[in-house]
Amino acid sequence: CVLQPTECFLSQPEEKQESTVKAKAKRRKKKKISDVLQKSAPKPGVPADLQNLLTQHFGENRSVIELEELKLSDSCFLPANDLTHSFSSYLKEICPKWAKLRRSHGEKKSVVMLVLCSSALRSLQLIKSMTAFKGDCRVIKLFAKHIKIKEQMNMLEKGVFHIGVGTPGRVKALVEQDALCLNSTKYMILDWNWRDQKLRRMMDIPEV
Repeated sequence: CVLQPTECFLSQPEEKQESTVKAKAKRRKKKKISDVLQKSAPKPGVPADLQNLLTQHFGENRSVIELEELKLSDSCFLPANDLTHSFSSYLKEICPKWAKLRRSHGEKKSVVMLVLCSSALRSLQLIKSMTAFKGDCRVIKLFAKHIKIKEQMNMLEKGVFHIGVGTPGRVKALVEQDALCLNSTKYMILDWNWRDQKLRRMMDIPEV
């Protein structure tokens, strides 16, 4: 008679603990961004996406007039990849006269096309995937991993490059040191939808 209620008493907290563990696991699952991404297809970027980010970033320390000057008209933007294109076929569509632009470009310390993405690894992937587009042109890697900035500065100063592919941080550093001039740049491509191992897009990274 003594053991019976004791056994009943012990079984209750075990059941309660099991239900608590399940509840915690359920709550953790809801917080994962991967679950959200699986249910939502990536959307092509639109001009408003970039404009909204600029406004959010500069909104607190810029005047109304300065914010107005930061706005880019829709005519500054080319159509985004509708996600049915490969990278090469997309570039061919937005830049049909690439061969002519490539032949006419002879300025050092500059590129005709600048591609910005979130990492060195992604930069290498994009360089490989644009083979069908780039043709007989020179591509320079503009990221920090395994490449010193002095080396990139020397390359830009001595040679002619048509396409630059790299990360915002290294590109910014090169521009600030007058090693990269953007006067000859006709196209700037933002790798908008790609996500890193932490499932962040380039625009989700605070430093960017």
